[in-house]
Amino acid sequence: MGTVLPQHQAFDVSVDVQPQSGSKCFDDDGRLKRTGTVWTASAHIITAVIGSGVLSLAWATAQLGWVAGPAVMLLFSFVTYYTSTLLSACYRTGDPVTGKRNYTYTDAVRSNLGGFKVKICGFVQYLNLFGVAIGYTIASSISMVAIKRSNCFHSSDGKDECHVNSNPYMIAFGIAEIIFSQIENFDQLWWLSIVAAVMSFTYSSIGLGLGIGKVAETGTIRGSMTGIDIGTVTETQKIWRSFQALGDIAFAYSYSLILIEIQDTVKSPPSEAKTMRKATLVSVATTTLFYMLCGCMGYAAFGDASPGNLLTGFGFYNPYWLIDIANAAIVIHLVGAYQVFVQPLFAFVEKSAAEKYPDSQFITKNIKIQIPCVGLYNLNMFRLVWRTLFVITTTVISMILPFFNDVVGLLGALGFWPLTVYFPVEMYIVQKRIPKWSTKWLCLQTLSGACLIITIAAAAGSIAGVVSDLKTYKPFQSSY
Repeated sequence: MGTVLPQHQAFDVSVDVQPQSGSKCFDDDGRLKRTGTVWTASAHIITAVIGSGVLSLAWATAQLGWVAGPAVMLLFSFVTYYTSTLLSACYRTGDPVTGKRNYTYTDAVRSNLGGFKVKICGFVQYLNLFGVAIGYTIASSISMVAIKRSNCFHSSDGKDECHVNSNPYMIAFGIAEIIFSQIENFDQLWWLSIVAAVMSFTYSSIGLGLGIGKVAETGTIRGSMTGIDIGTVTETQKIWRSFQALGDIAFAYSYSLILIEIQDTVKSPPSEAKTMRKATLVSVATTTLFYMLCGCMGYAAFGDASPGNLLTGFGFYNPYWLIDIANAAIVIHLVGAYQVFVQPLFAFVEKSAAEKYPDSQFITKNIKIQIPCVGLYNLNMFRLVWRTLFVITTTVISMILPFFNDVVGLLGALGFWPLTVYFPVEMYIVQKRIPKWSTKWLCLQTLSGACLIITIAAAAGSIAGVVSDLKTYKPFQSSY
């Protein structure tokens, strides 16, 4: 794969910036000075991690039970934190303070591993990002439809079944993303990330509060030590659902694929790796706390009947306006999360195009436009056309395949091992020159092998879910 332009830099190949030692405006490599901190990096990570997947954790816990459910969540949080610290150590090649910066995940793999592994990494990373964009489009439309149905159901006093087609809502989400996708640089998304992070806490807190309220109302903590009983589901279904639960939890923690890009927004000194270790600890600890509370309280409230989306389990009347607020928060959050995830893919295509066609005015020319209340904006025609076409493509695929959440779960399962575990472990071994067959090398390889087995199991469970969805396949006819 080609070199990826860092997201905090403007896509402007017509400007040749020379390194300026000690400059207040430029970094050590001559690029514009970064301004990110522990808190902005934490906001980016939380935006990427706490997605609508948090609402499915009650379902995942119900498949695994009171023992395995929380244990698996803790396990994934530890693995994600540990491998993220390994990955952040590979941001600079050589010296952790003055070494050459790797602006993207792919750059880090190229510097440390090279060869065919770079192409494999790039393919898996960008396929995952594409899949996430589709999944977020579907998830946002489900929340918008839930608001519409809730209000319809309330106004008709429950007499109308209120079936709603989700396609108009997918299109509305796509239009919003076309506008936001024209933001030039990853670094300029800090405000969007903070708004999105606040929204994620809002709907997670509402889901958690409603779960606690439900437990208090019934006075019983539902669920069992081993999860959903065989009888409620068949033995085979129990196995596939347990595997799929692993995939759901793994996908809920997957943000390593954009960690380097987030790290590239962080100012230095102190070293970027040191800042990212703190940001990773803050964000993973915060998300794990929320995951445990939402998953466990949801399971305690609904037991074996825990719904795929926690907010749908409370019906339309408990109270309906609060659930509307939660669903609105999900939509706002996903608008921001979509951008955080797709910016690396945007940058990769734009950089590759600029390298292949350096003389093309369509690709390289920036038109400066003064926008009231915003300031000077660099309009690039290639960026405008390519990013718009990308959003349209993801929106159309979402409308054709309304059950695509299972496919995204499959992409998450397949992406967890290579991007969150395998490449960070292999790069760290090379970066720190860890001897083969040493104790540390064996421990790292054991971790990688165990996560590979979990990924295969999760992928198998997700494939079973996709096969089940194919039986009721109705393109462009997704209604709720």
